[in-house]
Amino acid sequence: MSFRRRLNKLILPLQQGPDLTLGQFLKTVEECCPQTAYAVKLRLHEMADGELKDMEYFFSTLPTPFTAFDTEAYKTSVVGLFMRHMLLAYNKLSFSQVYKLYKSLQHYYHSHYAKPMDGQVPALVADDSEMDLTSIEDTVGDRVDKEELDTPLHESELQSDNTPSRGPLSQKQAEYFLARQAYLLKNDENKALKPAALQEELNNMLKFNPDFAEAHYLNYLNSMRVQDIFLSAHSLLHYFDRLILSGNDGKSNGDEGYGRSLRYAALNLASLHCRFGHYSHFIIFTSVVSWLYTLEQMKGSDSTVLTEDSVKMAAHFCLPYLASLGIQSLVQQGATQGKTAHKLMDALKDTDILHWKHSLSELIEISLAQTTSIWRMYGKSTMSLQQAQLLLNMSSLEPVNFGVQQNNTEGFAVVLCHLAELHAEQGLYGVVSEIILHLKEQFPPHTQHAKLWMLCDLKIQFERHMNEGKYHLAEPLVTAIAALNQTEGLYRKAQVLKALNRNTEAYHILQQLQARCEKAKCTEMVIRVMLSTAELHWESSGFSTALPVLLQALALARQHHLQSLASETILHLAFTQLMLGVPEQALNVLHEAIEPILAHRAVMDKGRAMLLAARCQMAVAGFKPNRQGQAGNTSALDTLNEAAAYFSQLNCKERLRDVHYLQAQLHRSLGQILESNKSAMLFRLLDQELQSPAPPVSMRL
Repeated sequence: MSFRRRLNKLILPLQQGPDLTLGQFLKTVEECCPQTAYAVKLRLHEMADGELKDMEYFFSTLPTPFTAFDTEAYKTSVVGLFMRHMLLAYNKLSFSQVYKLYKSLQHYYHSHYAKPMDGQVPALVADDSEMDLTSIEDTVGDRVDKEELDTPLHESELQSDNTPSRGPLSQKQAEYFLARQAYLLKNDENKALKPAALQEELNNMLKFNPDFAEAHYLNYLNSMRVQDIFLSAHSLLHYFDRLILSGNDGKSNGDEGYGRSLRYAALNLASLHCRFGHYSHFIIFTSVVSWLYTLEQMKGSDSTVLTEDSVKMAAHFCLPYLASLGIQSLVQQGATQGKTAHKLMDALKDTDILHWKHSLSELIEISLAQTTSIWRMYGKSTMSLQQAQLLLNMSSLEPVNFGVQQNNTEGFAVVLCHLAELHAEQGLYGVVSEIILHLKEQFPPHTQHAKLWMLCDLKIQFERHMNEGKYHLAEPLVTAIAALNQTEGLYRKAQVLKALNRNTEAYHILQQLQARCEKAKCTEMVIRVMLSTAELHWESSGFSTALPVLLQALALARQHHLQSLASETILHLAFTQLMLGVPEQALNVLHEAIEPILAHRAVMDKGRAMLLAARCQMAVAGFKPNRQGQAGNTSALDTLNEAAAYFSQLNCKERLRDVHYLQAQLHRSLGQILESNKSAMLFRLLDQELQSPAPPVSMRL
């Protein structure tokens, strides 16, 4: 049964698809049914290397569709209908036409195995369309045009097997080809033709039928794959012209379909103008309120009213897709405006009911990806990981056509990037490499969503080099990050400059970045910039001036329910208080943040928190260097051991050097000379390996 199922799935694409070379045909059959492929090769060899009677014998042995009740060629089957048309067409051929068909078969077979010299043309080469017996389908029952079929082959008709241009496709073949490629571009771009090959096929198709509107639209989609904006806009305008000229005569259109095609094309043209910032053109081309939300968001305006109007209109006209899309837009905006998590999740829960009720698979994926991002923004890494796994393990509700499962949407790219970042935060760089490799295969560099994993990969590499103290490797990545996201690039540039002690340059960049992010209402980046600014104040011992900046950052983080950034800010506040000489208060503040940091933050943050806690414990116990008999520092020693374990996971040698320095002093104060000497030796080895002066431990978080 499995053999027959595979064979049936193979037959329909071969009948409806465009003509294949013998190599392509045999490869397709062999991948599905190796035994059948061998039988096909054998029969073709018998006919092509034999005589004309061998081909005639083949047709005489074919089962008749009206009598083959127990075979695949029964009259009501797909194969039976195809064989009926083929036999009727063959029986109407004259002897000269049969001979011409036989010579075409011989060329079709021998051109696959023959390897002519460069510049040579085979002696007799016929167009592959000569073998297309189904092309006579429309004339069955009428007089066959003998003058056209009996004319000898001219040199203009001769083409080598390597020539890319082919004869025109039938209407059915063209429609099948376009539908298949469009479906693959949407659901699994890797299985579609390469951009250059698809462009060649479309050019060949448009050469014979320049008014084929659907071919122009596929040309637009293919151009967008390689970011050829000029050609994509050109193709989209051609699609408008051809579609308007053809009216609603297309088989797949009708009155409603014709209007829908124009509306979707208008939206695509509007999105192109939106990419270039042509907002006036954008408004001219579209009146859909949910798209205006995107426009207002890009301009930095509040679009809540527009989105709410869109949801109300969609609900009034019973349009669940648009209503859900509008609610998802409101949820995204609510997350950036500081709405509480339970309100956002309740809204998404209500839309999920609609999604499952109406089988809106695309919106289900968007909802899960959005939930993943929201939990991550709020600092709940466990919940974010759970939502990501839900999407990756969910079976799509979309019909699986052409053997392709829909798994190359933006939602999949987003959650995979989140997974990569979550694993990188835990120091699992081997797993990160596998995820990034899968993203590269699933979303090649020229595809629409490739920028997501490119930026993700660069940010992970940057953070890894910064953690390891390899600033010379992190610095070149800044330019690449800025090319994909200017805001992220500026922030990373300031980080590198700060690490290289170029504090004045870093400060100017951070001030510019903060002003830009406040205007764009990018709260997360504003808080990160404030934290970096406070660290610059530390460098000049301005701990009192850093305090107001940190308190403002903490207020913003709590207002927008950003627990992760709030914990990071509390960590900075505790360090500032320690430097201001109030270690008891610093330890109390740190206890507020230590639990969420250990539960949800990165390994680097856990190590920094434990190192700071140890230093606070030492200060509270009244630790003095070179003084023995300080028994109150035992708990600080345990905390340092835990911090060392975290830093070791990331190979963070600069931080390990600080830990070993403090361990050596603590062991000596406790009278543990052997342990003190061991920690001192580890410190010296790391200091020699790093070949850079160790900054004062007391001046760095």
